Amino acid sequence: MDERNQAGREGRLPNEIVETYRRPASRHLPGERVLTYRRPPASGLTPAAGPEHGGRQEETASPRRKRRRRGLWIFLACFAGIVLLAGVSLLLEGRSAEIRDDPFEQYYDEEPIHETSGEITIPTWPSGQGGSLTLRLDHGAVLTAQEVYQAVNPAVVMVMAQLEDGVSVGTGVIFSSDGYILTNYHVLEGGSECVVVLDTGIQYTARYVGGDQDNDLAVLKVDAEGLPTAEFGDSDLLTVGDTVYAIGNPLGVELRGTLTDGLVSAIDRDVVVDGRVMTLIQTNAALNSGNSGGPLINQYGQVVGINVIKMTSEYSNVEGLGFAIPSTSVERITNDILTWGEAQPEPLLGVTVYQEGVQLGTDLWGLEVIDVTRGSAAARAGIQVGDYILSAGGEELRTSRDLLRVRRHCYVGDELSMVLWRDGERLEVVLELQESLR
Repeated sequence: MDERNQAGREGRLPNEIVETYRRPASRHLPGERVLTYRRPPASGLTPAAGPEHGGRQEETASPRRKRRRRGLWIFLACFAGIVLLAGVSLLLEGRSAEIRDDPFEQYYDEEPIHETSGEITIPTWPSGQGGSLTLRLDHGAVLTAQEVYQAVNPAVVMVMAQLEDGVSVGTGVIFSSDGYILTNYHVLEGGSECVVVLDTGIQYTARYVGGDQDNDLAVLKVDAEGLPTAEFGDSDLLTVGDTVYAIGNPLGVELRGTLTDGLVSAIDRDVVVDGRVMTLIQTNAALNSGNSGGPLINQYGQVVGINVIKMTSEYSNVEGLGFAIPSTSVERITNDILTWGEAQPEPLLGVTVYQEGVQLGTDLWGLEVIDVTRGSAAARAGIQVGDYILSAGGEELRTSRDLLRVRRHCYVGDELSMVLWRDGERLEVVLELQESLR
């Protein structure tokens, strides 16, 4: 689902006062704002108007008639209550099966109400014209929230894509001073034209360089020089509990440039999105409609993820469940798009290792192999269960993340050298990498 329209259903307590913000579906740019205040009618009967309010004076009833009327009202109220409870019971029975089958609905910020082809027909900018995304593997001092905002917000843009019957609004991040911008693929999906707006209000017509729907990333290009850029950091350095920030355009135009903060709730979280598995960073930093494509920022002012999805439930309120694409994945996919216009398939090593390495001697660490996929590059190279991988591509390995980092810089058809430790001896093998089966 995408940024195009807002829809959500929330279960609320009876008589709760609800103040809601809704952006109506419109062919115009999303500038209208509807702020509504709703309060359910009070329970109980409304007294009839008396003579002092223009009502009709009724005859005084006898005590017996009053008791009869009171008994009749009590009977009718009980009967209505029984019918209501029976109806609610039947409704809950039908709904309980749905809750068990699909308790959570995952969505890209907003649920679409318009059907579009999904094809991106935005005028293009050719790939292979330079530009690159590079992660900084170190960082400076911890910044305050104000310093983070001042450092990153100038490089955050609002992205508006013209659809057949509306406008899709999202967020983007400038990563190259000559006008390359990163956003989510679903923000542009179905778009025919695109405009980006800087925090200063300056607008540019954007061209489409390329994208990858499975990984939900896309690159835009504007014809400008000297633009402010965001620094990208290494998401592999994140740990659960780290402070993170998000900047974006929740609910569209009016609230653009909003800063929220939170923690890293989980790392390497596998989330099923439209039948495919995405490995994401989980955060409780508030993400709302319009945040898609915006930066998730560490406490050093570095972009460590691209916000992509939030989780909600049809049957209850869900808060603090946002997800972002790790910057280590973003780097590879973005550079593929810049070079070839699309992401290239990741190679399969065919080896499973423990997450943490084992110290085998002084300054000697290795990752223990616990499984080898039959017919894979690792199997053909002779790697066996019980081996320890000391290095890959010339880089020493201490955690499984080190091995994943090496793999992200490899392509199908490459040869990857590995040094193993087997029965107290070093052994060098070469893997001929093949396409992942995933």
